[in-house]
Amino acid sequence: MSNIYDVIIIGAGSVGIPIAMELAYSNKKILVLDREASPGQGSNKSAIGGIRATHTDPGKIFLSQESLEIFSTWQQKNGDDIEWYRGGYTFLAYTEAIKQTLLATLDIQKKSGARIDWLEADSLRERIPCLNDQQLLGGTWSPDDGSASPLRASLAFYRKACEAGAIFHFHEPVIAIEHKGGHVTGVVTEKTRYHCNYLVNCAGAWSNQIASLTNSELPVRPNAHEAGVTEPIAHFIDPMIVDMRGFADTANFYFYQHKTGQIIFCTTPSDDVWGYDTHETSTFLPVAAQRLLSILPSLDSVKVRRTWRGLYPMTPDGLPLIGWDRQVEGLFIAAGMCGQGFMLGPGVGRLVSRILDGKTTPTDQFILDSHSPYRDFSTTETLK
Repeated sequence: MSNIYDVIIIGAGSVGIPIAMELAYSNKKILVLDREASPGQGSNKSAIGGIRATHTDPGKIFLSQESLEIFSTWQQKNGDDIEWYRGGYTFLAYTEAIKQTLLATLDIQKKSGARIDWLEADSLRERIPCLNDQQLLGGTWSPDDGSASPLRASLAFYRKACEAGAIFHFHEPVIAIEHKGGHVTGVVTEKTRYHCNYLVNCAGAWSNQIASLTNSELPVRPNAHEAGVTEPIAHFIDPMIVDMRGFADTANFYFYQHKTGQIIFCTTPSDDVWGYDTHETSTFLPVAAQRLLSILPSLDSVKVRRTWRGLYPMTPDGLPLIGWDRQVEGLFIAAGMCGQGFMLGPGVGRLVSRILDGKTTPTDQFILDSHSPYRDFSTTETLK
């Protein structure tokens, strides 16, 4: 029967596509279902492209390190230019409180294998000469982090998944999940019925809607963030720069210069904007421009080309949900990436492949324990 698959994946985005690719590599029959018209048309196309292992949660560090290995070697191994650039990341400290927060995270990061150090203001200015050093105390520097194009990378992963035998069906929303004797048996879409041994929910901001099909609930809520891009200019910034100060209705601000010359920037609103509205606002750009110029005043004459708004699938503690559903056997959850699905996706793909192949490592088990969908959500990751 042609509608029988080893694994059905719900969501062809930053997480679903790498999972499909890795599972297809291991010779499994894979079907990916998505309600959009083509791959990466959910939150993926709103991502700005940063990829970092600079987290305060060891599990996220391990996943990101595996992702970084995939991104950084992709063109060499596969020939596709995904616009990977190892520019590093720096978190700035303009206040003593932020400095102490960043210093407190270094031990966790280094013990988890991240190559990261604290640089005093003078050393940081040597790496970013145009940086506003007024009240600058220093910042962290992680040279192994970088960036890539979410559109190019997702398309490259999609093509490899297809070459390996994965099948993608677009414009096909899932409307029911079927299970018998407590084990998943398949799904029903608006077009037909499919059968499977395993089902993966990686529907991003819509993952709780998928969970509701089994009368369960995931602690994932869509949170709107806005971003923008400038015209291309001569390259003069290497790292992604993160300013953790909160002002002008924003909790933090981050930006970098893309490999092709544009400055791409994004803010985190100080008051959460819940819901699925992705219409950009008139208030974003004036605030973002103010924040950008407070860090790099030399950009005052650069023109902004466009702005947009995307959805972060947020969890209460800023960490992903990765693990087996406890109600329906065979249903795996890979959701709630908190706006970091692009950087975590390839690592999650390899993790899921090892799980279904029965080849998990102690590190994999640590990730599953710390990112369990049923964990205690009372703490929050510092650098979420």
